[in-house]
Amino acid sequence: MAEWQGKSKGTAFGYKFFIAILRYFGVKPAYYFLYIIALYYFLFSWETSRWSYYFFRKRMGYGRFKSIRKIYRSYYMLGQTLIDRVVVSAGLGGKITSESFGAENLHTMVAQKRGGILLGSHIGNWGIASQYLMNYDSSINVLVYDVEREQIKKTLESTTGGRHYNMILIKEDLSHIYEIGEALLRNEIICMTADRFMPGARTALVKFVGEYAQFPVGPFQIIKSFRAPYTFVYGVKAGTTHYNCFARPHREVTRETTTEQIMEDYVRDLEGMVKQFPEQWFNYFDFWKKPAHAAG
Repeated sequence: MAEWQGKSKGTAFGYKFFIAILRYFGVKPAYYFLYIIALYYFLFSWETSRWSYYFFRKRMGYGRFKSIRKIYRSYYMLGQTLIDRVVVSAGLGGKITSESFGAENLHTMVAQKRGGILLGSHIGNWGIASQYLMNYDSSINVLVYDVEREQIKKTLESTTGGRHYNMILIKEDLSHIYEIGEALLRNEIICMTADRFMPGARTALVKFVGEYAQFPVGPFQIIKSFRAPYTFVYGVKAGTTHYNCFARPHREVTRETTTEQIMEDYVRDLEGMVKQFPEQWFNYFDFWKKPAHAAG
């Protein structure tokens, strides 16, 4: 997979299987099954594993054997975060714990009653971070690609009781931009990630972990266009069933602020987190792939 295709590799059967384990046996037994699942992906998903190897070997500078071990560990931790997300969404209180670092930053931004944008990434579990840092309610909107299989969505919603936030679907006609603007006018919060993009999206090259990589321009252009206050949110595993959740001090956007400045701000912050928690960065594709016109 040379680039992200916007699709989950999970199956409805797989989700149902782990949901059943969670219901009848709990979180830790579900984790034990992950050793087998992670081994399967480790052995038979070469197209994704090779890009993970590149990340650990070339970008993080690990040795060959350590890089191989890290690939397996990363698959295992991804499985844990998916299980944890179901546990938290289903309201199985006490199973997953967290400590917040910067929740007051979100509260300060919300208190201004101008709306705001939470920028996340595919490190750890930013959905859990958002949920722990500030309670979901009708004023939270999550920007998503509508590419997950309908059967999987139905399986998850039947277990978790549905969504506890509004979804804004990213559309080719860009009509989602109007929905974002209307939500901000209602002083609501927009949640989105900014470290992946669909083929054909406008991107810019930014140096990231020692090499230039493409980042989508869209999220940062939205912030600039609406002059919305924004912040970065992360949730990383710090123990078997424990998360550390981070929210940075919110940033203000002025007339002089450029899209490039917002993007650089995000990339530098994300880079620091990736270097600190490399096993929890779950972008399993050619992240440093250059656009065609830049090849050569």
